[in-house]
Amino acid sequence: MTVQTQAETGQPGWEHFHHVADIGVRGIGKTMANAFEQAALAMTAVITDPACIKQKQTVNIACPEAPDDEYLFNDWLNAIVYEMDTRKMLFSRFQVTIMDHTLAGKAWGEQVDMQKHTPAVEVKGATLTALKVEQQGNGLWIAQCVVDV
Repeated sequence: MTVQTQAETGQPGWEHFHHVADIGVRGIGKTMANAFEQAALAMTAVITDPACIKQKQTVNIACPEAPDDEYLFNDWLNAIVYEMDTRKMLFSRFQVTIMDHTLAGKAWGEQVDMQKHTPAVEVKGATLTALKVEQQGNGLWIAQCVVDV
């Protein structure tokens, strides 16, 4: 069976990509901010099915100015990992605004319920491996990296 990726269809979305020891997450969007949102959703999908997470609480997430888009993306994913860990939450919806390598975001989710969410793994953090943020020839943005599980 051939699986067509979001990048190939030209539609926003998210996907995982192969990495030897960990797992790659990729967000595809019509804007860079949308690609960041989709990558965060891909990271959630490494842990559990995002569809089983109710949007009960909103958490504001801010990333101060980064030297470039790639580091801002890495900071964004690591800020989500921090919030998941300290608040014992999972998130299923994200909203991002980016201005001058500064990010203001929101994440919606709920407290982890081991029976309901059945987490497969724990994401420990986003790495610099395969880190890329760029606009493709078709106009879509891609934001990706490998996350440590």
